[in-house]
Amino acid sequence: MGWVWGGASAVLVSAVGFTWTVSAVGERADVLVLARDVPAGKVLTAKDLRTVQVAADSSVIPVERRADAVGKQARVPLVAGSLLSPGMVGHSATFPPRGSSQVTLGLESAAAPSNLARGDRVAILPGPGDDEPAGDKDEETADEVQSAVVGTVAGTKAPRAAGGVREVRVLVATAAARRATKIAHPRLVVLPASSREAP
Repeated sequence: MGWVWGGASAVLVSAVGFTWTVSAVGERADVLVLARDVPAGKVLTAKDLRTVQVAADSSVIPVERRADAVGKQARVPLVAGSLLSPGMVGHSATFPPRGSSQVTLGLESAAAPSNLARGDRVAILPGPGDDEPAGDKDEETADEVQSAVVGTVAGTKAPRAAGGVREVRVLVATAAARRATKIAHPRLVVLPASSREAP
């Protein structure tokens, strides 16, 4: 599912290669950068932004054009520390991408790596008990939860208490979304980003 982050939604993985690493020479300008993570669809406020001085770049929003960002919606999930470009904001969100859906999973402490991060390519696997017959589980549903669903992590939220359930949002193909939500005890396995293999 790594391909779904192409285009505008590539900002989700931009934190790894911090976009405002700049050369030590050349003309510099004050531009807008994200002060904190902003989910897709949220209206940006002044508190969501800060300024940095970088080498002049026409692809980002300069401080004097702050009005082009404040009051606009985040078109995709925005990551703290990323330079803000015009394509990241607008009058409506463009996330999830066409053909994809975002599912929210509640994971137990041992059900996923502790360092799980945005942009990780993962497989959602059934956990203990998902393969056991239940009175209200028909044969079709039982078959659905047996196979893994591959997706990309869109965000995580720490549990409210130690050992509690961690919320993880995963972008999956829309055709597989129903199958992902049928897994009662999901487990996540991080897959190689450059490989198409999946369990």
